[in-house]
Amino acid sequence: MFEFNAPLLLVAGRSLLGGAFLLAGLRNLGNIPFLSGVLAGRGVPLARLALIAGIALQSVAGALLIVGLWSDFALLGLVAFLVLATLLFHNFWDHEGVDRVNKINGVVSNAALTGAIFIILASG
Repeated sequence: MFEFNAPLLLVAGRSLLGGAFLLAGLRNLGNIPFLSGVLAGRGVPLARLALIAGIALQSVAGALLIVGLWSDFALLGLVAFLVLATLLFHNFWDHEGVDRVNKINGVVSNAALTGAIFIILASG
């Protein structure tokens, strides 16, 4: 029905998806004190180190996806990142009002990203 330029779509998709994670990781570098405080408050041991490891995973996997190196491993790393980030940062059950809505939106967004990654992995 539709004709697509698959190689162009692949480059665009890798750039958009990987770029979103890479940019978010770079943005998170500027929020290390705040974000490590959130993790410490949730009981994560070595919160600052755990946060830096998460930022590294998010950024490196995003960059690998952009350039098309070890894409399957990068995508699996991003799934792990999304699951952990969702559990640790989008705890909507502890919030009310607008904060709760924002946390739920984060869960839904991360679930959608995870679903997109699963589609990519299944497509081979």
